[in-house]
Amino acid sequence: MSLAKITSLTGRGVFVPGNDIDTDRIIPARYLKCVTFDGLGAFLFQDVRKNDDGTDKPHPLNDPRFAGATILLSGANFGCGSSREHAPQAIQKHGFKAVVAEGFAEIFYGNCVTLGLPCASASREDIAKIAAAIETHPETEIVLDVAKQEIRFAGQTVKAAVRDSARDALVNGRWDPIGELLEGLPAVQTTAAKFPYLAA
Repeated sequence: MSLAKITSLTGRGVFVPGNDIDTDRIIPARYLKCVTFDGLGAFLFQDVRKNDDGTDKPHPLNDPRFAGATILLSGANFGCGSSREHAPQAIQKHGFKAVVAEGFAEIFYGNCVTLGLPCASASREDIAKIAAAIETHPETEIVLDVAKQEIRFAGQTVKAAVRDSARDALVNGRWDPIGELLEGLPAVQTTAAKFPYLAA
């Protein structure tokens, strides 16, 4: 089965302000001992979203106006710190389909792409425009066009850069290297059967 070609994504957005939001803030280290990534989404931004007794702190992800948002917006150097894959996994498992920020940490960016979770860079000014639009009208539809490298919202269009290699992988359905290898397994088996020393 071929991987999905991710050319464009549409959804509502939520703005989580701040620069240098590291992977420990995205998913605290105590959740790294999980056997699978299932369920990580519930603990996204846990320490800045919840008090010790489990009650909510003021946070955009706790605001019912943004419930169901699928596009996460933030500031510069998003996903910095440790290279834990749990961070993009938690974002995706929470229900997000894309992240838009001023910039991204390198390893975090790569981990997102291999999950089919596009990361697009936009200017601070343009992210502020999108944030203002969704603050006023949380139901605002946002279109992240990966192929065209632009974001459309509320009658406006802004630039959204996606790295060339990532864009090529996403729009052509080649974003998961392991998935690609598994897809080629029948061809490998056919070729291997032609060699007597491999047929056993």
